[in-house]
Amino acid sequence: MWLLKRRFSLIARGIRSSTRGMPPPFGDIEGGLPSRQNSERDPLLPGSNGNGHAVSNGNGHMIPRGPGRDGLVRHVYSKVKVILLSNYVNVLLVFVPLGIIAGVMKWNSTAIFVMNFLAIIPLAALLSFATEELALMVGETLGGLLNATFGNAVELIVSIVALTKGEIRIVQASMLGSILSNILLVLGMCFFFGGLRYKEQCFNTTVASTMSSLMAVATSSLIIPAALYSTLIEPKEKQFKLILDLSRGTSVVLLILYVLYLGFQLGTHAFLFDAERKPGRSDNDGAQRESAESDDSDSLDEHQEALLSGVESVIVLVVVTVLVAICAEYLVGSIDEIVASSGISKTFIGLILIPIVGNAAEHVTAVVVAMKNKMDLAIGVAIGSSMQIALLVTPFLVILGWIIGQPMSLYFQTFETVVFFVSVLITNYLIQDGKSNYLEGAMLLGIYTIIAISFFVYPDSAGSQDGVLGQP
Repeated sequence: MWLLKRRFSLIARGIRSSTRGMPPPFGDIEGGLPSRQNSERDPLLPGSNGNGHAVSNGNGHMIPRGPGRDGLVRHVYSKVKVILLSNYVNVLLVFVPLGIIAGVMKWNSTAIFVMNFLAIIPLAALLSFATEELALMVGETLGGLLNATFGNAVELIVSIVALTKGEIRIVQASMLGSILSNILLVLGMCFFFGGLRYKEQCFNTTVASTMSSLMAVATSSLIIPAALYSTLIEPKEKQFKLILDLSRGTSVVLLILYVLYLGFQLGTHAFLFDAERKPGRSDNDGAQRESAESDDSDSLDEHQEALLSGVESVIVLVVVTVLVAICAEYLVGSIDEIVASSGISKTFIGLILIPIVGNAAEHVTAVVVAMKNKMDLAIGVAIGSSMQIALLVTPFLVILGWIIGQPMSLYFQTFETVVFFVSVLITNYLIQDGKSNYLEGAMLLGIYTIIAISFFVYPDSAGSQDGVLGQP
């Protein structure tokens, strides 16, 4: 009997000890919530063992428990997805590694040029995207300065690479081509495609006239050196020194004017550049069009949220800038062989091909907003970008050439100076009334096509007759 009682007591003690680690019974839940008496039983960290460490799945393998690591992977994946889907031209990113490999392996010069040419297009779009994201983080004033600095970063990087190699002809043609591409090709496409949807589009004449006046000043800065050179009778070395001195002094003045323009645009007269303060429409359906445009602007402002943080935007800017510099290095390095094998002049490559690549993202943006009847924004992208090239990038390259000992000047060949002057003159005539239509766009596209054809048949040797050192 004693042995029987002893056996029952041991069985009962085993049952009580086995139930100590079990979850609380349903009777411990009061009002649908866990009882406070059992709160100390909850695990401190997620995971079946309550300590955040890996647990076994029953077959000897360990299941990793890393919620922080998984969250980081998901975050990086989401940001990469946002960056890659920011523009449809990013499908060309496949040419970035191909272009670099072609340059490293020293493939055919045509393959190197074409692959790096195509690689720079999506890199320019990513550079523009990261700049806009960073501008949203730092505010309007500093954001405007960042857009001014990085808006033409591709042309600037390509020109710096060419300048260090002594390719003055490529640098000058690229600068002039960027200006012509924006005020003729981009603005013409904005007027043309926007005019196909709207019979007449209006924009802020004050802003347009201010930009066109500054472009006229920039045009004068190129005409004056050419006029001075044509009147000099000194030996060519002395003539070139005088042209360099004039160019460097003029570049300092142009940089000061650009800084003043930034203050004018972002500070003292910012109200003139407010895209929502539209001038009155003169067409019959102007009221409806202005109302629709206001609705579009409101919806655009509501969704104007940064998709990347400041640190992420800077990382993208640095990485893309390095890739652009590498692709530009191989692109510029293959130009001489391309010229020798194909017969295409350096002037045509620098004036037509490179600007189209560097401004591809801006081209698409300007045309899209013009088709949405946001002509002030389209004008700002097209003419504003040209003004940055004329008043900021070109003078900066002259000063940089001065520092590194390269004879970069504001003296352009006579034919190029005349083309530049005529282009700015035509553009000023077309925008001075504050209205546009598809016919005006066709005019600009037509004159750009004529200029492209003329530079295609224009040999590099024609410029050597001017006899300016450093300008082959």
